[in-house]
Amino acid sequence: IIQTSRWHTVSTWHWDVNEECCGICRMPFDGCCVDCKAPGDDCPPVWGTCNHAFHMHCILKWLSSNSEQQQCPMCRAEWQFKTDNK
Repeated sequence: IIQTSRWHTVSTWHWDVNEECCGICRMPFDGCCVDCKAPGDDCPPVWGTCNHAFHMHCILKWLSSNSEQQQCPMCRAEWQFKTDNK
């Protein structure tokens, strides 16, 4: 008797974000921003103290283009990065 065992592993991942898409570029968080080529740790979502989430590159670009007013693009509250995402 010949015994053969085969393993077929499949895994998936996703960011734990309440919204589906970045409010700036409108691309899904499980994808990446328009400046990146592949999703993952190089293009993570970041949260503000107002609890809005954006791709890191999108909010950094937004803040640099609006240097006089550092505001959330969604609610216009003063933008501050949240230190924990819960």
